[in-house]
Amino acid sequence: MLIRVEIPIDAPGIDALLRRSFESDAEAKLVHDLREDGFLTLGLVATDDEGQVVGYVAFSPVDVQGEDLQWVGMAPLVVDEKYRGQGLARQLVYEGLDSLNEFGYAAVVTLGDPALYSRVGYELAAHYDLHSRWPG
Repeated sequence: MLIRVEIPIDAPGIDALLRRSFESDAEAKLVHDLREDGFLTLGLVATDDEGQVVGYVAFSPVDVQGEDLQWVGMAPLVVDEKYRGQGLARQLVYEGLDSLNEFGYAAVVTLGDPALYSRVGYELAAHYDLHSRWPG
C-alpha cells in the first residue's frame, strides 16, 4: 500500500472510487470541480500493489465568515470497501494533516459523523462556537 499526492493520471480511479462508495455522485462532482477550478489544496491517494486507487482524501480552502484564516476543509475521505477496517483512512488523514502542517495551514475542519472523525482527533465545532452553513 502506497500513500502519495494525487497526480493527473489518478483522476479516473479517484472518480470511480467516489462513485462506487457514495450514494450519489456529489462527492465525485465536488472533487472534479475543486480540481478544475484550482481549489484543491491537497489530494492524497492510497494505491494497492497494482497501482489501483483504493483510498482518497481531499483538502480545499475554507473561509471563516468571509475571511481567509489559512484553514482547509477535509472532504471527501473514502476507502474502498475491501480495504476498510485496516486503518487506511487514518493513515490518509494523518499524512494529509502532516503535509498541511508543513505548508503552514492553521486548521483543518470537516463535516461528517463525529464518531468516525473523533477517532482521528477531530472535535465537535460547537465546542469552539463554530457553525457550518451546511448540515453534516
